[in-house]
Order: sequence, then C-alpha cells, then structure tokens
Amino acid sequence: MSWKPVSKSMTFATAPARRLVVLGAGLAVAAAALGAPPAAAAAPPEGAYWHTRTVMTNLHPWRFGSKQDPYSLLERRVSESWTTPEGKAWYGYRELGALPATEKDRKAWQRDGSPAKWSRSIDGKVVKLSTEPSKGHVAPVRGERQQFHLAGQWLTYDEVQRLPADPARLKDWLSRAGQVNQVPAGRLGDWVTSALPQLLHDLPAPKEVRAAAYQALLTSPKVRQAGAAKDTLGRPGTALVIDESNGAGKKRTDVTLTLIIDTGRMVLLSRGQLVEIKDKAFPGKSYTETLTDVGWTDAQPAVPALP
Repeated sequence: MSWKPVSKSMTFATAPARRLVVLGAGLAVAAAALGAPPAAAAAPPEGAYWHTRTVMTNLHPWRFGSKQDPYSLLERRVSESWTTPEGKAWYGYRELGALPATEKDRKAWQRDGSPAKWSRSIDGKVVKLSTEPSKGHVAPVRGERQQFHLAGQWLTYDEVQRLPADPARLKDWLSRAGQVNQVPAGRLGDWVTSALPQLLHDLPAPKEVRAAAYQALLTSPKVRQAGAAKDTLGRPGTALVIDESNGAGKKRTDVTLTLIIDTGRMVLLSRGQLVEIKDKAFPGKSYTETLTDVGWTDAQPAVPALP
C-alpha cells in the first residue's frame, strides 16, 4: 500500500491493492476541503504516546463443576496500547484470572472445592483457566505501517488532526473511504457507524473531531440514546445503543452494542456487546470493555499493571 500526500491534502488508499488509488477529485479529497477546522486543531502532541488501557470481561461459554451443581466463570484481561505521534506502536496484554460469575456461581464453586485451575469443562472440553493473573507481556507492534489506521486508511498524526470537525463532513469522509475500500453501497451507513467510535479512543483526534464523531453517531438510524449511565467503574456518561439483526427465524442473530461516552472529554468510557441467537444470550461473543485510560502519556510501554 502506498500513501502519498498531495500538498496539504489526504488521498485515500486501498488496503488490498497496496498502491495509490486515483479515483478523481470526488474521492481523492483533503480533510481540509471537507471543512476541517483550521490550523488551531493541529496542536502538537501533549505527550510521548497516545495511550489506551482496556479491561475486558466476558462470560466463559462453557460451565464447570458438576452437572448436578454447575457454575459459570468470568474471564478478565487487560490490554494497553502506546503509539507515538510518528505512528510507532507497542501492545501489552495480561490475563487477570477467572472468577465465579455471580454469587450463586461462587457458592457452587466453593462446593466444588474452590479450585484455582480448570482444565476441562463439564462437557469435557479442554480449557486452560486459572484464578491467578498471568505474568503478561509487552512488545512492539510489527508488520503494520507506522501510521494511524481509520476506516481502511493509514493517516499520519497531522492528517488525523485535519479530519473534518463537522459531523456531516466527517460522515462524508468516512463514506468516501468506504467507497475506496469497495464497501457495498447498501452497507456504507453501517461502515460509517462502526468507524465513528474509533475516533473516541483509538486515534489522537482533536476534541472537535471527537465531538463531531459523537454528533454523527446520533444521526445514525441504528443508534439510539439511552440517557445517563455509569460504566463498571461508576464513571458517569451518556449511553448510546447500536442494534443490529441478521437472518430470520431460527437463524436470527441480534447484536446490541452499548457505548458509554464521557461527553465532557468526548472519550469512550466503555463498550459492551450482547449477542443473542434465537433470543438466547450467546456468552462466547458477549463482552464488556472498560477503557480506564484514554489520552496522552509520557510513561513508557510496560507490562500492564494489575487493577
């Protein structure tokens, strides 16, 4: 893939072709041409790394103990990412240990002898679970371009700063990126909706651009406001719910994605996904992610600390 800025504009590049794509002025457009804020938005970085720390919790899909007295387990893990303004990145990961999902499960676990490790489920499926945290690891991200990735496009720090700070023009920019990535016309709206939350945590976009992403989400027909809410840490925010259904009858799958957003800082606090198949929860695909840190830091990459 080739990325080549033309004067102060951004061109769209497709991932599969790994070359510059020239689709005329309609697609090879600058963020500035789409109404991005002037130079005031292109402030210098406020730290050495754009940093996120995420704690993920999900219900293990299988049950443990005995068929007469089963219990469910929660798996927990923490991940962190650090990216320099030049796009060089590190990733850290650490298992936090499994624990009974509910008070009822805790009592069943105690009756099972309070095991600290599990190698098989009730049904004999092989697992490797422990109540103890792992040692974790941290390493540079290799095999990726040293730039920021959004909607199939690789952007420099300055290009991220010049993204449109107007909701309609930001949606237009993302739609054009989708067209370059050959997203079917009927799926472009979903493409844009799925890309917008990334601007609330994954990239060092200016607050004005993050605010535009939030406002753009509110215009999506699949997004509904759910009012004031708190994340798993008790932090207040505003909840947005994205509903998606696929198939019909016995093959119907419903996915509900709940975002809790700090609308003061315009950053994502948490993201929870509930997957239901034929109106029954599917634990293996459901999860909750709590973003405990989003922003600039001077602290160097390190193995994620325990909460």
